[in-house]
Amino acid sequence: MRVPSDRPIDSEFESLRAQIWQQLRQAIGEREHEWRTPVLADVDAEGLPQARTVVLRQADPIAGTLQIYTDSRSPKVADLLGRPDAVLVFWSRSLSWQLRARVTVQVQTDGELVEAAWEQVSRTAAAADYLAPAAPGSVFSLPAQGDLSLHHLAVLLARIEAFDWLELSRDGHRRVRFDESGACRLMP
Repeated sequence: MRVPSDRPIDSEFESLRAQIWQQLRQAIGEREHEWRTPVLADVDAEGLPQARTVVLRQADPIAGTLQIYTDSRSPKVADLLGRPDAVLVFWSRSLSWQLRARVTVQVQTDGELVEAAWEQVSRTAAAADYLAPAAPGSVFSLPAQGDLSLHHLAVLLARIEAFDWLELSRDGHRRVRFDESGACRLMP
């Protein structure tokens, strides 16, 4: 049953929402956290579904956003520039939780957010990925030396439109959707 939008979310739903965000925030700092590497699904220019594993870099419960880093030349960037609607799917075996986050993605290839991200990435081995002269997915060849000062880091800023949370349990599965109208229980 849907919670009417003019009524506050009850404490059980609010507690669950807080737990979801807590897990997302933990995934950023814990390399072994199962939610650190969700699947990003979108649709390409030909209307075909695309899905790939990405790394969660930031989670902001107040802004309702998630951040992912990628190479600006990646096919997913073109996909998301053409159609910014996507889904992030998280699975945690230890919690028996699945989370599907319906998002609208803004691709940022320059500006403060990108430069702050590059400042962090540039001090790691991952920097080489964003300095490579060839785009991800291109045919491998011995690269010519390019301008190693030019990075190709882009930030995918995903605004959460809705969460669909599912808990699998021997005692009975539970499912809840959170969106702009509030929260409601769903049939598992």
